[in-house]
Amino acid sequence: MTTPSTNVLIRPGRIEDVETIHAALLRLGAHTGAHQEITSTPEDLRTYGFGEKPAFSTLIAEVAGEFAGLCLHFPIFSTWMGRPGVYVQDLYVEDRFRGRRIGERLLRRVARECRNDGGAYLRLSVDSDNETAKAFYERLGIAWSSYEQVQKIVGDAFFAFADAPDDEEPR
Repeated sequence: MTTPSTNVLIRPGRIEDVETIHAALLRLGAHTGAHQEITSTPEDLRTYGFGEKPAFSTLIAEVAGEFAGLCLHFPIFSTWMGRPGVYVQDLYVEDRFRGRRIGERLLRRVARECRNDGGAYLRLSVDSDNETAKAFYERLGIAWSSYEQVQKIVGDAFFAFADAPDDEEPR
């Protein structure tokens, strides 16, 4: 193995990277045992990440011109802190490039870009049974939040909720 950080290029994702980004997300889903949860398509990524109003940004890590990993992220805001931050949706490093601190470098780059834009924090979620990822984030100082729990509503339940009429009277 080469030295941990030698010859790693980190650059913004480009529209021509969409197929590679999507393939990496599929591998991430398979790695976490949640491949059946991934319903996005390359066209979704093209539209929502590289269209008129991008919903996310991506950093790509390359080693000698070869895809090594990615970090997909987007801006968030804390009303309590009064500061912007960044939410890391997906962090992925190809198996053959693990142990070279590529994931750490991607996260540091995202944090640096956020800080340069006035940001003060980074958030992410970890699959509850992914002990390796939890240990990785803890090692970097990205700690588990004991006072929060992620809640979500998706799919048909989301659409029904969004389309339900507003009640005139409080419940």
